[in-house]
Amino acid sequence: MKVLFIGGTGTISAGIVRKLVNDGKWEVWLLNRGNRKNVIPKGVHTITADINDEKKVLEAIKDMHFDVVGEFVGFTPDQVERDYRLFKGRTNQYIYISSASAYHKPAADYRITEGTTLANPYWEYSRNKIACEEFLMKKYREEGFPVTIVRPSHTYDERNIPIGVHGNNGSWQVIKRMMENKPVIIQGDGTSLWALTFNDDFAIGYTALMGNPHAIGEAFQITGDEILSWNQIYKTIADALGVTLKPYYVSSRFLSDVGKKNGYDFEGSLIGDKAVSVVLDNAKLKRYAPDMTTHIPFSEGVRIALKYILEHPEECQKPDPEFDKFCDDVIDALEEAKKKF
Repeated sequence: MKVLFIGGTGTISAGIVRKLVNDGKWEVWLLNRGNRKNVIPKGVHTITADINDEKKVLEAIKDMHFDVVGEFVGFTPDQVERDYRLFKGRTNQYIYISSASAYHKPAADYRITEGTTLANPYWEYSRNKIACEEFLMKKYREEGFPVTIVRPSHTYDERNIPIGVHGNNGSWQVIKRMMENKPVIIQGDGTSLWALTFNDDFAIGYTALMGNPHAIGEAFQITGDEILSWNQIYKTIADALGVTLKPYYVSSRFLSDVGKKNGYDFEGSLIGDKAVSVVLDNAKLKRYAPDMTTHIPFSEGVRIALKYILEHPEECQKPDPEFDKFCDDVIDALEEAKKKF
């Protein structure tokens, strides 16, 4: 069995590639620009090309046929339309990574299934994912294009820590604030529920869908079974660092409004996603992946990630003084407001 991953070195896909190589049942190919060759396991075949350069990609794949093509870097409809042109007739299954953020916000029920309405007026990223799904399913219904939709929630790996409110350089500045005994902003009151999945766990669910004829024309959400509040998430991070958490609670709407003035899209990432309690029902997936559960709980996963982050400063510790100042300014402004009453 032969699989081609478009991407293959990112947070989600790297865990899948590792699992397939370890299982030894698939011939694994990656198509990407070759920027992260150091994370590719031995035995993986690579095609170095920009997926947006259709002519070069066609020259590279020639008459190759793949049992599965997995798309991990398709974010807009024109990108999946490109994939359709490239791989129609060249694959038995095209697996598209969408997003659980595509589900209606706020949903009528915090328990989410694949049948929950797709609609997110707050985040363009999510609306684009919905449009991609609609194009692909239209091609499935009208032409039999063999698509499978996968909707991850919050998947993380050893290179990043799940954080609700962070700047444009990722989670490091929040980790640094914790280590410096400074308060960290948590959206709302920290009680909304969230699903976290380590990428090695995610790979169990994803690989069970590969080559599975029952997955064609279907959508699946993939998360672990562990559900935590954001208070628990931040407390677990602080405990792993050996520091005392100093939470500072700020309304998601307030963060959205002031964030716009400072280059942060908190309307999308919070109101359109993390501010809402989300519990995803994986019953549909588990019919095909009974082993899909939380093998790496967050208390373990966060220690794996922190160890890697602290040992790889150049790669993972990107300073973000602008966001650090933003946090201080927001906290100072709200503290001043309190004094007026």
